[in-house]
Amino acid sequence: MPELPYTLLDVFTARPLEGNQLAVVHDAGDVPDEVMHAFARETRLSETSFVQPATGGADYRHRIWMMSGEIPFAGHPSLGTAVAVARARGLDAASFTQQTHAGLQRIDLEVSGRTARASMLQEPPSFGPELNSGETLAMTGLTAADADPRLPVQVVSTGAPQVLVPVADAAALARARPDYDAIGALLAAHDAIVYYLVNVDTGKVRARSFLRTAEMGEDPATGAAAGPLCAYVAARLGVTAVEIDQGVEMGRPSRLRASVEDDRVRVGGDVVVVVDGTVHVDF
Repeated sequence: MPELPYTLLDVFTARPLEGNQLAVVHDAGDVPDEVMHAFARETRLSETSFVQPATGGADYRHRIWMMSGEIPFAGHPSLGTAVAVARARGLDAASFTQQTHAGLQRIDLEVSGRTARASMLQEPPSFGPELNSGETLAMTGLTAADADPRLPVQVVSTGAPQVLVPVADAAALARARPDYDAIGALLAAHDAIVYYLVNVDTGKVRARSFLRTAEMGEDPATGAAAGPLCAYVAARLGVTAVEIDQGVEMGRPSRLRASVEDDRVRVGGDVVVVVDGTVHVDF
């Protein structure tokens, strides 16, 4: 029975048991896809990462799985996995290039014991269709009156598509009640990862993030949506840096920072290691 090193981290927080959880399985080059998917269902986290040898031009290959299947890219797994890899290699600082299905992404980090700070440049933004605000807001029990008149609902990607849903008042976030059947259908139609409900007050943002099913639920910190949101706010409002508070309603407060650098967005935050262990699986 293979024994693989395992790390559990909380990302976008410096406090254990806050932020967004991530499971990382190291030395996973020989793990079959069906076992990776089964283990992701076992952890029941929003994402589980597997570190494999790179096939070229990178320091490692990063496979990212949700309970529903593999995804091409995600933010908090990218940062957390880089920290886990740096600790496994005995590094206090590193600039890694990871290989994902979305391409190659550079991640810069500094490690101090069980805590770290990491950031990454995501892919250049791609702006997709604008969607009907009233219909989209209705999926969380809100109405067209809650919409931010400055900011339309839009699909935006910096590696993976996200549906950005701005509201005019942060109080609307607490009133949101997700209809996961409707949200799941919307996300599937646009091959998107999350429904990102946001209130933008210049560079300060409050956010909630809903995944495709009730089983997957709400995401406490979504780095892959922070990048698209920053690119969107820069294009719409001319604001080139944002600080995002997310996960508050879940009791897992998270803070994400994003800023525009040339044609890309850098997303970063704190990371803390919670568990080091071993995975025992058959394959």
